[in-house]
Amino acid sequence: MFEKSTWIRLPRNVVVGHDVLSRTGDVVDDLHLEGRPLIVTSPTPRTIAAEPVAADLEAAGRDPALVTVEEATFEAVETVIEAAEAEEVAYLVGVGGGKAIDIAKMASHHLEVGFLSVPTAASHDGIVSNRGSVPAEDTRHSVAAEPPLAVVADTGVLAEAPWELTTAGCADIISNYTAVMDWRLARRLKNVEYSEYAAALSEMTAEILVDNAAMVRPGLEESAWVVTKALVSSGVAMSIAGSSRPASGAEHLFSHQLDRIAPDAALHGHQVGVGAIMAAYLHGGDRGIWRDIRDALKSIDAPTTAAELDIDDGTVIEALSTCHEIRDRYTILGDGMDARAARQVAERTGVIG
Repeated sequence: MFEKSTWIRLPRNVVVGHDVLSRTGDVVDDLHLEGRPLIVTSPTPRTIAAEPVAADLEAAGRDPALVTVEEATFEAVETVIEAAEAEEVAYLVGVGGGKAIDIAKMASHHLEVGFLSVPTAASHDGIVSNRGSVPAEDTRHSVAAEPPLAVVADTGVLAEAPWELTTAGCADIISNYTAVMDWRLARRLKNVEYSEYAAALSEMTAEILVDNAAMVRPGLEESAWVVTKALVSSGVAMSIAGSSRPASGAEHLFSHQLDRIAPDAALHGHQVGVGAIMAAYLHGGDRGIWRDIRDALKSIDAPTTAAELDIDDGTVIEALSTCHEIRDRYTILGDGMDARAARQVAERTGVIG
């Protein structure tokens, strides 16, 4: 008897393009959301996007409340929850980068209300995914949450974001290659739950970005368009899978371990990009696609070496040989790498000299 079932939660509306920030009120109307919204933002995006969104919602008679968070912490999530309860709001609007959107996402999940995602940087696929990421002590916690009801991504705003944030988003997407390789390996060896559809979507997203890497350039709205669509597809793949598996494998374990060993050395997306080069080599050796990944990263000015991540060779070797301990997720790293083997991989891929 067939008994399999699934429940996929996806955004109802995804609005991407020029000057769509001014259509946030229209999106709210289309979703038939009633009541008062709480806008969650951080200092820099507040002026750039949150205040214009608040004015748009105010003009529509929505009477929005607004809270600004400084850091992505569980304490900040509690602050937003308390503000939402005090203001008696009906839904949340996360306006900003990963910090504000993840906090709004996690708070809305706790409050059991919907939220809208309004990114100001194309830096990660969390703008649409069902995962929230918050650092605590010496590690980063990825927790389940609800995906946004809608995404409003203004390419004009995104194109003006710091270039390194966009390249980090690109690298995060390109790393989907190795995440899917690990997922397939785990299915074959450990019989983990696997979605062919989610895997194919995630892999296709990485391929599209690699194929279009030459057109991803600073200040171009067309570049923001390509990257944002890729980030949305990656987030949807995770929602379909019901986990982060389509976009998180050994390369993410490497990044999370770097966060412990060398906190704040580099952006998350840049770290997973370098991790993907080495993970791809482990999957295919010299005949694998690691050179394609490395060349695509170079093309968009993303780091491909330890020096470009501002870490030393020893840190790379330590992270690569110990990151399998981060979580119980089977990857190409298996039960860990010998430090000498880790050095060899890093040297052969040019990550270290």
